[in-house]
This record gives sequence, C-alpha cells and structure tokens, in this order.
Amino acid sequence: MAKLVLPAGLLVLLLLGAPMLLMLRYSFNVFDPLYLMKQAFTFENYARAVVDPYYQKILVTTIVVALSCTVLTTLLAYGPAYWLARMEGRWKSKLTILTMFPLLVGGVVRSAGYLALLSTDGLINASLRGAGIIAEPLTLLYTPGAVVFATVGIVLPYMILTLASVIESIPRQVEEAAANLGARPARSFFRVLMPLSLPGVLAGATLVFILCMNAYATPLLLGGPQFQMMAPAVYEQFARASNWPFGAALAFILLIVTVVLTSLGSSVIANRYKAG
Repeated sequence: MAKLVLPAGLLVLLLLGAPMLLMLRYSFNVFDPLYLMKQAFTFENYARAVVDPYYQKILVTTIVVALSCTVLTTLLAYGPAYWLARMEGRWKSKLTILTMFPLLVGGVVRSAGYLALLSTDGLINASLRGAGIIAEPLTLLYTPGAVVFATVGIVLPYMILTLASVIESIPRQVEEAAANLGARPARSFFRVLMPLSLPGVLAGATLVFILCMNAYATPLLLGGPQFQMMAPAVYEQFARASNWPFGAALAFILLIVTVVLTSLGSSVIANRYKAG
C-alpha cells in the first residue's frame, strides 16, 4: 500500500511543497525598489505584518468573516443535508447532482453573479421596488454583509454534501428508537442525531473555514475598496507593489493562523464529542 501511495506523495511534495519552501525563503528577504528583492535572513517582514495596525485589522476582519460564514453555513446546511441524506429513489441522485452543480462554476463567475444580484439595479432591489416595499434602492453591495452573504452561498454546497454523507451513514432506526422512548423531535436531534453527525460537522466546518479564510474573488468584487481581507492583501503585495518578501510573509501568516484556528476548533469539538 505504501508503495502505491509513494509516487503520488512525491508528486504532491514536488508540486506543492517545493514552491512553498521557496516562498518561505522569500519571506525572509528584503524588498528593494530597484532590484525588487535582496537575499537576506530577517524577520522584518513578519514583524511589520504583526505590528502594523492596518494588517492587524485585515487579519481580524478575515477571521471574523470566516467564523461568521462557517457558523451560518453549518446552520443553513443541516436541514438540506438531512433531507438529502434521508431521501430515497431516483430523485436523490438528481438532487445530489443539482447540489454539486454550483461547484462546476468558477468562484469568480459565482461572485459576479452575486454582484448582479446585490447591485443597485439588481434582482433584489428591482423586486422590492416592483413590489412597492421600498422607494429607493438599498445599499447591499460593497458591504461586509454582502461578502458574508455571497461567501456563504458559495461554500454552502461543500457543507451540505459533507453533512449528507455522514448523516446517511447513521441508521434511521436510531431516530425511531429515540422516538419510541418518548423523545420529541428536537430532543432526538440534539441528543441523538447531532452527536452522531458531529464528525461530519467538524469535517465540513474545517473545509468551509479554510475556504473562507482564503477567499479572494468574493471580498474583492463584493466588499469594495474599503473592505480588506488577507487573500486580496497578499495579491496586492505580489502583483501591484511587487513586494514579494512582504507578500510571502503575509501568505505564511495567513497559513499559520488558519492552521492554528482549525486545529484549536477541531480539538475543542473533538473533546466535547468524546465527553458527550
């Protein structure tokens, strides 16, 4: 088995590990306006990113948005995931494909769709004005709410499919036994189904949180110039400022924070799952 996995492991190490090590080395270099980058070994780029209030605010905004989107996505996904998991017959495969369909469209295209939906003359404002509910268009675009709304919509299929696969593995007889013992639907959910499906919640939340922490197109298109998150800030340093050392440092800070928060969240949920 190890011999079968070894070629794929070496390929991933070569294609992913080598560029990351190279970028890590860049993060310790010094930016030079004339030569763009000079060889050095300094923590100045990391110190600047950590101490500068501007980048502190960007990092905090990124974490808050990612956590908010993860919680909202989990709450919104549970109902459809349960319904999809318990469905039988030919409609189940069709609805599963329908849930996966948005994933076949690029993130930029989906973000552009939300751009049209939330704009001043978009579908929401046009519908509300046509129904006479509002007289003037609402400011929906270029707000933190627009970023959260669109990000949740983009990552929702990942959570639904992950939860559905776990709930499907839970025997229906477990819920029926809880009902026969007098448990109401809400009690049966919180005491039986929720603990058994917690591994799926953990897997889905981890995936969604990582995607939200590294979101680029959605905050860039829907947040406006005043709303900053880490991924667009990294791109700004690489593509526009040509400051590769500082951009690399920001990228690794984003990576470290994502790994740390994901590990902490996974540990907390796992401990509660064992305790329960």
